[in-house]
Amino acid sequence: MHFVPSKIFLTKGVGTHKHELRSFELALRDAGIEKCNLVTVSSILPPRCKIISRKQGEQLLQPGQITFAVIARISTNEPHRLIAASIGVAQPADEDAYGYLSELHAYGMNDTTAGNFSEDMAAAMLGTTLGVDFNEDAGWDEKEQVFRMSGKIVRTSNCTQTAVGHPQGQYSTVITAAICLF
Repeated sequence: MHFVPSKIFLTKGVGTHKHELRSFELALRDAGIEKCNLVTVSSILPPRCKIISRKQGEQLLQPGQITFAVIARISTNEPHRLIAASIGVAQPADEDAYGYLSELHAYGMNDTTAGNFSEDMAAAMLGTTLGVDFNEDAGWDEKEQVFRMSGKIVRTSNCTQTAVGHPQGQYSTVITAAICLF
């Protein structure tokens, strides 16, 4: 039996509640994946896997479905604490090659910083696999130029969710996910 996804979709959500588990469930609900039994997988984007919209993807889910997903999740009950969850995507130019998805869960990063960081991680993993020579310590903008000029990485993107901890100390949870569909 082969479990190779033919499609994925990216989604994100945030939830706040006095109980951490409920804040997580509310984040799943906000992301539209609360009805799934999620199984966390690592971060390979299969060859020829099509990235579809969240709306299209949600229509293909059934309640109780075992659903494989790359997930980034973080919670806090610290008032005013900035949290971020992000999935970075790096797609190779060769559609018969595999790409990478990266997960980032961090404190103190805004949307842009977290998104750039997760894209950078996914692109760096793909770049090293494809033999693209780049400076690991360079900034994202410089590395992005090297990746694009190599002609081996066609596209990077991210799905990022941030939140600020609830002022009265309730739990806040953010989640981003790449949902695998067969």
